[in-house]
Amino acid sequence: MRKINRQLWVLLGVLFLASSGFGHEGKPHNFGDLWHTWSFDPLVVVSLVSCAAVYVIGVTKLWKSTGTGRAVSGWEAAAFVGGWLSLVLALVSPLHPWGEVLFSAHMTQHEILMLVSAPLLVLSRPIVATLWAMPTGWRMPTRRVVKSSPFAAVWHFVTNPFAAWAIHFAALWMWHIPLLFQATLESDAVHTLQHASFFGSALLFWWAVIGAPQGAASYGAGILYLFTTSIHSGILGAFLTFTGRVWYPVYSGSTVSWGLTPIEDQQLGGLIMWVPAGLVYIVAALFMFAGWLRESEKRVQMRERAFMNVAGEI
Repeated sequence: MRKINRQLWVLLGVLFLASSGFGHEGKPHNFGDLWHTWSFDPLVVVSLVSCAAVYVIGVTKLWKSTGTGRAVSGWEAAAFVGGWLSLVLALVSPLHPWGEVLFSAHMTQHEILMLVSAPLLVLSRPIVATLWAMPTGWRMPTRRVVKSSPFAAVWHFVTNPFAAWAIHFAALWMWHIPLLFQATLESDAVHTLQHASFFGSALLFWWAVIGAPQGAASYGAGILYLFTTSIHSGILGAFLTFTGRVWYPVYSGSTVSWGLTPIEDQQLGGLIMWVPAGLVYIVAALFMFAGWLRESEKRVQMRERAFMNVAGEI
């Protein structure tokens, strides 16, 4: 156990160094500039380090009390590490300033937040780790607040699969309105709000789809919502790919040095949203379909055993 604890604290140290070892901020004009333009946003750095600290402390205390791998498994902890590192990639690495000069890089950043970071963090069981990270005297009051009628009602509403799907749909389409999207490059506050909307709505969506208690009904609903999300996001990607008009003129003066015209940059961004992102939803739906089949097989076997027991008694 002491070895596990040391490993977890070493991991926290690595995560901290990864988030604080920046170069300087700026807008890259070519690949030579790119690796010197790490983004430094104190709010992002503090949030990332705090998130890692809470999770590592919670898992350390949990495993010390219940045994390694209990309640939060090793692969779930690994999912947190993967999700956390993907957040660093999207928000701290040169990808962030790159997104200020290329729409396609900006689109890649958003897809990482919504399709890599969000589902991995949901799979990591963050609520369990957070509760264990709290002082012992805080846990029961926190649980009472969480289970109270007002909080529970709001949580039940926003994590209802249809509501979560609709919130994510609205965030995705609203922020691609040219006026709003261009505003993100003119205001840091608006840019932060955009990222929070994409990431927050994606967390709700993936929580509703893969974080809810599994059963035949939830598997079927999850497949439906994944499929429809791949369709509407693919439609938006197709619009960006096939339109002959530049939607976001704010990029017009920064794409040439990267060998792209503004419309080519926009089309590349549309393809990223349309094809790779669509594949993520489809693969996730296939995994859920496989789980649905396993669940159905278990139910059939249980009914058969019950029937045989009854037949044996007769």
